[in-house]
Amino acid sequence: MALRSKRAGQPEVDQRAAVDDSGMTLVEHLTELRTRLVKVVIALAIGGVIGFMLYEPVLDVLQRPYCAISEQCDFVVTDPLESFSIRLKVSAYVGLLIALPVVLWQLWRFITPGLYPNEKRYAVPFVASSVVLFFLGSGLALWTFPNALEFLVEIGGDNLQPLYSPGKYLSLVTFMMLAFGAGFEFPIVLVFLQMAGALTWQRLASWRRWAVVVIFVVVSVITPSGDPFTLVALALPMCLFYEVSILIGRFVIKREVDA
Repeated sequence: MALRSKRAGQPEVDQRAAVDDSGMTLVEHLTELRTRLVKVVIALAIGGVIGFMLYEPVLDVLQRPYCAISEQCDFVVTDPLESFSIRLKVSAYVGLLIALPVVLWQLWRFITPGLYPNEKRYAVPFVASSVVLFFLGSGLALWTFPNALEFLVEIGGDNLQPLYSPGKYLSLVTFMMLAFGAGFEFPIVLVFLQMAGALTWQRLASWRRWAVVVIFVVVSVITPSGDPFTLVALALPMCLFYEVSILIGRFVIKREVDA
């Protein structure tokens, strides 16, 4: 979708005529899509190999919250193939994180032909901010996970001894990191919608109260642990991001449109 950003005295048709690759055929679009997908797959493969080599230090980091609540600090493996499958999963997760900048860049490059020339300059800021925010969200999830795990253990009572299998434990950690990472992409989506003309900062400001309620409800659903500490840790930054998106729309996007 092309962002609608007209300048005073400059007709939209002139910008549309300046768009590169506007005459691409369907076959050319499919060929470009294949090229982008190949690059993404190569990046994921390279990241997966690096993740396979970094398996033990990564597992040590993810295991620390478990060691804080359990005297054994060892996972329970009941399936002969589980050890190998866990290594593959960890390698895939690490590979995805390593390849994330390449994935986002290829996605942006694929939609670039549909943008105006003055809109293509947002490529680097959008990709860079998306990567930074995703890693910040994942890092916050990892930082808050010990408190979430301690809450889940304490709510079960003293008669329960936590002996976790690596598959379920790592799935919980991974889902939390993905949920936080996706939540931290919230301002990117709001800013993009304002630039596309689908939303305005005035409308976002008028929805502020309902937005806070919706954010807390959505976060309570997407966070797999369900504990109040994790809920607040993700919902509060998303509320802050909502306000920041309003400020960007009011003082940055509006200024560029009126320029």
